[in-house]
Amino acid sequence: MNELNLSIRLEEVVKSIPLGAKIADIGSDHAYLPCFAYLNGYISGAVAGEITEGPLQSAIQQVKKTSLTDVIDVRKGNGLEVISPNEVDCITICGMGGTLITMILEEGKAKLEGVKRLVLQPNIGSHHIRSWLIQHNWEIIDEKIIEEDGRMYEVIVAEPGNALAPYNGEVEAGVLMGPILKEKRSSAFTTKWTYELNHLKQIVSQMEQAQSEESKAKLQKLTQDISLIEEALK
Repeated sequence: MNELNLSIRLEEVVKSIPLGAKIADIGSDHAYLPCFAYLNGYISGAVAGEITEGPLQSAIQQVKKTSLTDVIDVRKGNGLEVISPNEVDCITICGMGGTLITMILEEGKAKLEGVKRLVLQPNIGSHHIRSWLIQHNWEIIDEKIIEEDGRMYEVIVAEPGNALAPYNGEVEAGVLMGPILKEKRSSAFTTKWTYELNHLKQIVSQMEQAQSEESKAKLQKLTQDISLIEEALK
């Protein structure tokens, strides 16, 4: 093992990478994830993609410091434009909002050719990712929920396949809360959704006087979400 330490959530991401894969870590920041993954025998090589100059330089320095310049290629670019089709087996995208991760996947669709697995760790808005995966025939094969430093993080692992298979017909609830997380019902899942439920109820009670059509539609959606969450927590 190497002294390079990852956060708990990023270690969970690494554990979800197929053994021996070549990965692209998008928004790699300091390139800690690919360095750790290689040094600990998880991957055969990596592309670390970064769009911002500061983190790009940090990634270059980290790869040099760990003597991995021959196996980890740090590239500057937006999203998946740093890779070619069929260049990597697995893509990791971590620590961003679900909307941004979805946008990266959508804009880089052509680069997903040959990719056997996506490992995605959104900070918020994981439902956006699940909707996208359904639309593009990626099947969620595993999900994790991790509590770290008082915050909840989700990891979504998907492969090309039957996108609706894990949902067991409960697509709406599954997209919102995670089809596999909903089945596992870990203590972290219960904690997260109990909190979300109370939060949504507060919003609804504040909105109940709202008259505009837009507010009424939003209220209806929130009420719907509340009953899905209550059902899952039973």
